[in-house]
Amino acid sequence: MRLDKYLATVGVGTRSAVKKILKQKQVTVDEITVTDGKLQIDPNTAKVKVGEQVLNYQANYYYMLNKPKGVVSATKDQQKTVLDLLGKKERSQKLFPVGRLDKDTTGLLLLTNDGALSHELLAPKKHVAKVYRAQIAGGVSQETCSAFAKGISLKNGEQTKPAQLRILAVDLKTQKSEVEITISEGKYHQIKRMFGAVGMRVLELKRLQMGSLKLDQNLALGKFRPLTENELADLKAQTK
Repeated sequence: MRLDKYLATVGVGTRSAVKKILKQKQVTVDEITVTDGKLQIDPNTAKVKVGEQVLNYQANYYYMLNKPKGVVSATKDQQKTVLDLLGKKERSQKLFPVGRLDKDTTGLLLLTNDGALSHELLAPKKHVAKVYRAQIAGGVSQETCSAFAKGISLKNGEQTKPAQLRILAVDLKTQKSEVEITISEGKYHQIKRMFGAVGMRVLELKRLQMGSLKLDQNLALGKFRPLTENELADLKAQTK
């Protein structure tokens, strides 16, 4: 890997900033001062320092984001994206969201630059479960739960896979229900369409879990953090 690319990848700065740092003779590779960004290095074995700071190379990055409303799950868009919520360092890591949450849906979103893991987590054959909490306009009953357990026929004729629907609370006065739903596929607007097919409407939707990865309840809306070693190991184990 070129030294200048390495420096940008680990978050030292933009290309112009990296060029400036090299010119100022602030970078050493294996204790030798280097000014040429074209120098090829082994990122896994080279000891690279900027000043007195030793840099640590990481090929892949994994973050948990508590997505707020009003941002889209994309890397580029005319509207505000989930990447706009990140810091300068994280935005340089070529991250992308694993799957999508609708603009008005909140909760757990995995961000990574690991294309292989993303593909495995989203592959239909893996049946990676996703858990949501929703507020529904309508009185959800056990009959509704039974219908979801068999799979719902959507209005366009598509059939969903069986889903687990659990009633948390029903307010008879307001005719609103709080539910938890677990699905193992990711059709476009799937949960909203499933409830629409049974004559109900989703008012609020929040993702709580994707596979083994659970939303950190201490993570505020719009905030993110790296996955722990255990969280990442458990997530990868599901794709094997």
